[in-house]
Amino acid sequence: MTETSRYGTTMVTHPDLVEMQARYERASASGPAVITDGLVLLAGLWLAISPWVIHFNATAPDVARSNLILGIAVAVVALGLTLMPQRMVRLSWATAVIGGWIVVSQWVIQQSGSSTGIVLNNVITGVVVLLLGVAAAMILTRGSRSSGARRGA
Repeated sequence: MTETSRYGTTMVTHPDLVEMQARYERASASGPAVITDGLVLLAGLWLAISPWVIHFNATAPDVARSNLILGIAVAVVALGLTLMPQRMVRLSWATAVIGGWIVVSQWVIQQSGSSTGIVLNNVITGVVVLLLGVAAAMILTRGSRSSGARRGA
């Protein structure tokens, strides 16, 4: 027994898929979403270059390497949130987790204690990334829920 779909062999034209894509596009094109994605990108870029700006790349090379890698990861997620929000909604939550790690990473990586510059940089940047990750996730989640609630009403 073979099942056939009235929408053809692909799901591209399925009404639910089309509607879901439209919801995510509306949510990602909203003013708060654009601002949040841009701030996530800037926070990631700042995290990546901060060891060289604050000059702790030589005194704490492991923290510098961690900041570089995580900063690039956050910036890539921000670009993904901008370009493909329907696929990246779960990674916005990962951005929040990365923000939490950034806060504690200098104490975990450099167990002998970090300088004030490293602590201030990572705590402030980590909290900003964490809050922006939660905000991005809430914007996309709220956008998809409100559209679904309207459809069911």
